[in-house]
Amino acid sequence: MFTKILVANRGEIACRVIKTARKMGIATVAVYSEADKDALHVQMADEGVLIGPAPAAQSYLLAERIVEACQQTGAEAVHPGYGFLSENAEFSQRLAAAGIAFIGPGVRALKQMGDKIESKQIARDARVNTIPGSDEVLRDAERAVACARAIGYPVMLKASAGGGGKGMRVAYNDQECREGFERATGEARSSFGDDRVFVEKYITEPRHIEIQVLGDAHGNVVYLGERECSLQRRNQKVIEESPSVFLTPETRASMGEQAVALAKAVDYQSAGTVEFIVDGDRNFYFLEMNTRLQVEHAVTEYVTGLDLVELMIRVAAGERLPFTQAEVRCQGWAIEARIYAEDPARKFLPAVGRLVRFSPPAESDGVRVDTGVYEGAEVSIYYDPMIAKLITYGRDRTQCIARMAGALGEFHIQGVTHNIPFLQALVLHPRFAQGRISTNTIAEEYPDGYDPALQAPKDLTLLITAGGVIHRRYRERAVQITDQLPGYELAADESWMVLAGGERHPIVVEPTPDGYQVKHDGVTHRVTTDWHFGDALFRGRFNGEEVCIQVERRQLVYRLRYQGSQIDMMVLPERVAELYAWMPVKQAPNLDKHLLSPMPGLLMRLYAAAGDPVKAGQDLAVVEAMKMENVLRAEQDGVVSRVLAAVGDSLAVDQTILEFE
Repeated sequence: MFTKILVANRGEIACRVIKTARKMGIATVAVYSEADKDALHVQMADEGVLIGPAPAAQSYLLAERIVEACQQTGAEAVHPGYGFLSENAEFSQRLAAAGIAFIGPGVRALKQMGDKIESKQIARDARVNTIPGSDEVLRDAERAVACARAIGYPVMLKASAGGGGKGMRVAYNDQECREGFERATGEARSSFGDDRVFVEKYITEPRHIEIQVLGDAHGNVVYLGERECSLQRRNQKVIEESPSVFLTPETRASMGEQAVALAKAVDYQSAGTVEFIVDGDRNFYFLEMNTRLQVEHAVTEYVTGLDLVELMIRVAAGERLPFTQAEVRCQGWAIEARIYAEDPARKFLPAVGRLVRFSPPAESDGVRVDTGVYEGAEVSIYYDPMIAKLITYGRDRTQCIARMAGALGEFHIQGVTHNIPFLQALVLHPRFAQGRISTNTIAEEYPDGYDPALQAPKDLTLLITAGGVIHRRYRERAVQITDQLPGYELAADESWMVLAGGERHPIVVEPTPDGYQVKHDGVTHRVTTDWHFGDALFRGRFNGEEVCIQVERRQLVYRLRYQGSQIDMMVLPERVAELYAWMPVKQAPNLDKHLLSPMPGLLMRLYAAAGDPVKAGQDLAVVEAMKMENVLRAEQDGVVSRVLAAVGDSLAVDQTILEFE
């Protein structure tokens, strides 16, 4: 067994690998860029080595720097995590030449399965179902259109070396095919250094279901059940679960057997994932094989009771798999939610900033948090915007969903815009509860993104009551302030007016021996809580039912978040509320004549100059953020009056790029 391994990655996956290595008694080495010098994975490892500047192309993607770090520290093996160099055959060869083990599959599997065109042919030869398409590398946009016409729209343009949703575009006509070719090749070149693109038939209303496989150097290969990964946006997975509510035992076994056949065809030795597209009739087609650990591996670990990272390390050290296919047992249900720094209200554009508050839910047998950040850490423009992965486990799907909804409600983050309210709404959505999902679900249900402030609370009375109790607690404390001016002492009144959502709600808040009773709309509600000033979570019982509400006080305003909704309220004396109605409302500035960057990113291309006329829908600029290219288009006809940014500029969110007459 190895005595020291180097983790050639960052963020939560680097921390995840370090945890298992520590459990196994193996020393660890972290590598880091200048932007990550204070990162959590660096703090957790036994040693750390600086490998370059912040951009991944100058640090985490430089194989020679990783090899040098191994030689400098005496690391015997490298775990690549996912992303970066994890599926790079040349990197594996460099390690082998230096006498360093690669904790992953062999070079043959990396090369053959890493090329989506070659992998489809190998899958056919192994009698694995494949999607109709063209295997040729598309040399230009016109050739892409010709192939798409031959296959029949809709089609998917895919980077041959792609992954993680990058380098993929769906096209329904010739124009979208041409545009998709340009976007896919650009993203592929930026993310993988390989701009080859091919095209295949796009299956409408598909499910994305993948099989976890595990092989060793002694010819043993097993599959460890499946993961349902259909809830995606922009081809990026959002929520994964195991098992799939959709598969029958027969389909599951058939998919598993085909996945094993493919793995054996390339002598696969490590953890890997064979991904399938499944249609409404449970016909399944090979999509790709990821020759690495998956982001969502934790759900498989929960239902099988296995540590996949440990098994990868043991296989790389030459050990046999400690079980056979017949001994694999999948029990219970697991769900993973990916928590991102992004703005769902702006169609999920990535966000950056400092984590002013970061308080995950308490971990237990049924709740797990994988993260690579801490309170005070920064989410950078240079890397993936994932903050954490939240995984829950239950004896069945109903219990697992309830635990996920509850844990999301307890996950408190401030300082960076995030997607937790959206995730709450998603896991509580009727379609998810019923298992009626596909890769199109999010686009269908939330075509314009998700703004929690625009969602009607499922229980407005609960939030009004909680706001009243919180305000009463603040007033009770204020009463105790000494040396108040005689005749003007503060009082903890019982009658208040709650202003929320443009409406007025009179309430009466009275203390009781074990909490408070709140009268609202003719009904009395009982509240018990041990909430203290400054607590981000208002925990307690509302009419006997346990609740957890996120609360943030902003001067006179209380912002409450609950089950995916957000509401701002003020609790005022009735007379003050009457006077407040006369306060002027500050109007937002008119920005119709400005093209703004919707996210922090790099201005890659600019298609207009001062004096140019533009038409509605015309491409004006391309902004790259987290390796994804985002096209900004004109919303109406006009003429450019000023250009306020140049290609190569780093843009802040809402920074003006163009101004119109």
